[in-house]
Amino acid sequence: MGGKRIIFTGGSGKVGSHVVRKLLTYDYEILNLDMARAADDLGIHTIKSDVTDSGQVFSCLNTYMRMGEPFPAEPPRIPDAVIHFAGIPTPMIYSDGETFKNNVLGMHNIIEAACKMGIKKIIIASSVTVYGVAFGQGNIEYPSFPITEDLDVNPTDPYALSKICGERIARSFAARFGVDIYCLRIGRVFEPDEYNGEMFRGYVNEPEKWFQHGWSYTDARDLGQMCHRAIEVSGLGYQAFNATNDTITNHHQSVDFLKTLYPHIPHTRRMHENEAPITNVKIKSMLGFHEEHPWRAYFTS
Repeated sequence: MGGKRIIFTGGSGKVGSHVVRKLLTYDYEILNLDMARAADDLGIHTIKSDVTDSGQVFSCLNTYMRMGEPFPAEPPRIPDAVIHFAGIPTPMIYSDGETFKNNVLGMHNIIEAACKMGIKKIIIASSVTVYGVAFGQGNIEYPSFPITEDLDVNPTDPYALSKICGERIARSFAARFGVDIYCLRIGRVFEPDEYNGEMFRGYVNEPEKWFQHGWSYTDARDLGQMCHRAIEVSGLGYQAFNATNDTITNHHQSVDFLKTLYPHIPHTRRMHENEAPITNVKIKSMLGFHEEHPWRAYFTS
């Protein structure tokens, strides 16, 4: 294959498999690191790897991209980029301490190994939960609208806290090694067949109940395009991006809707008519992301 060589952690998961599927359309060669095998139809090789084990991570970042009989005559070489999605996806799957330990250690191991091996592009799955509202204790409010990457963040749950720690690790290593590390603050991800499910119907029909998701979402396929743009745009050093789609998840105009529900919360600028409150302006302007899958194209209920 002639494309860039990408190592992807967590490509066997629900979100990761969609992202990998999209990335393959850009002619990348992908090796998956995961505890489970990737779907057969993806046609990629999986190395079973525990990213909390630094030795395994160092070994797996310098290997062949697929099984060979025989292997190529030349030794394996490092990939062009690493995309890290592996980890515990929410609180209360494991204990709080295990959630925090797994996610932070995995993040550190991937970033450390990649930087010390000379890999210049690292893309990390962070989360909009860092803003502290989703999984927050009680009905926490956003400090201002739109919700931008420069807001102070202080989440109260172990999952979001692990993501903040991961972002700090990324910022530190990017400064130390002079590499690009882009952290994608991903919204609630929707697969193609989920737009007419119970949750998205709730988004549209009872939007006042869905403050915790910021009335914003991320299409799984568009997330793949965001990763593609992150691979292709270089020289930005450390960056955090809201990895969300363009529009609010209901039929209201954004400003009117937010001012009706939260008249006391300030707006730092005029929002576009249907702009997602967790705005993606930065990822569009700096990485050139262009939405391909607006929810209105799929929602019918």
